[in-house]
Amino acid sequence: MKRQIAAVIITALISIGTASAQGGGGPRKTVPERVKEVMEKLVDFKLDKAKSDQADSIFTGFFTSQQKMMEEMRAGGGTPDREVMRENRRKLVDERDTKLKTVFTEEQFKKWKDEIEPSMRPARGNTPVGGGQQ
Repeated sequence: MKRQIAAVIITALISIGTASAQGGGGPRKTVPERVKEVMEKLVDFKLDKAKSDQADSIFTGFFTSQQKMMEEMRAGGGTPDREVMRENRRKLVDERDTKLKTVFTEEQFKKWKDEIEPSMRPARGNTPVGGGQQ
């Protein structure tokens, strides 16, 4: 009987740990924290002060607009329309990318889109335990 109770407790603790690890329930990063994170990843670009300031400003505007959009969506109540959300986000990304093209070289922009931007996306919690291998 003691073994069964211990097994139930261990299983419950593992479930709680897995759920909290996948939940992403930690505090959201502020706009300055997100900008700092991006700018740290752009160190290899060796941007001069003016271009670095421009990139910082572009990302600050982008993350601020993104945050405002999410706050408006949450305040609206009800179930948000995924297509509208996707379209609004696409517009923000397109505006940001148009501005970044004036700051980055073609090679830097390609690296941004292919390597850095994908690494900035939060991991999704829908991967099966065990990495999906059966």
